[in-house]
Amino acid sequence: MFYQVLKYVVLGPLLRLLFRPRIEGLENVPEHGGAIIAGNHLSFADHFVMPAILPRRITFLAKAEYFNGPGVRGRLTAAFFRGIGQIPVDRSGGKGGSAVDAALAVLGRGELLGIYPEGTRSPDGRLYRGRTGVAAMALRAGTPVIPCAMLGTFELQPPGRTLPRMGRVTIRFGRPLDFTRFAGMEGQRYAVRSVTDEIMYEIMALSGQEYVDRYAGEVKAGQPRQTRGRPRRGSS
Repeated sequence: MFYQVLKYVVLGPLLRLLFRPRIEGLENVPEHGGAIIAGNHLSFADHFVMPAILPRRITFLAKAEYFNGPGVRGRLTAAFFRGIGQIPVDRSGGKGGSAVDAALAVLGRGELLGIYPEGTRSPDGRLYRGRTGVAAMALRAGTPVIPCAMLGTFELQPPGRTLPRMGRVTIRFGRPLDFTRFAGMEGQRYAVRSVTDEIMYEIMALSGQEYVDRYAGEVKAGQPRQTRGRPRRGSS
């Protein structure tokens, strides 16, 4: 009920007024059945714009910090994210099994699961290396992955800006990606990296972003660069 009120009464009309969202490739999002929407992550506004315009409900994996902030503001933020059905994810390498199980339960119910493979917002508008959790979930659930590109949200609400500017946002969905050729290989590092790189390649093609061969979290933390490969288009 809270989700529906926000979508159709509160946030939906407000976001359409602020961002005038344009949708491309909506036919690539299945009308029924479980699927993962994997997108780039440019702004805090991303959490709200896509759910507001998608005809189907989508549940996102959200960082645990949104659920355990201090004070009244922290409690209100946690209540809001729980109210719209978001799933907390511990990005510190701690207990993550419950989040994965909850995500798989969403897909098992035939619903849409939203995830940002970069793991955190881009610090500068570029696309960063994907974490392999999205691949492990896709292979375990046996569901397609729909790549998604948000365009314009970084300029309207970059990191550090509390309130967004008004402007036009485009949400672009790519063709569903089928990874059944990797079935049963979710425990193999090469397989999940290959799947993740293919997903990131498609997001890069949709968004037109410059690709950075590092994890965004490492860049934010000021960690030294490590040598890695760039994302690859998968081969069937």
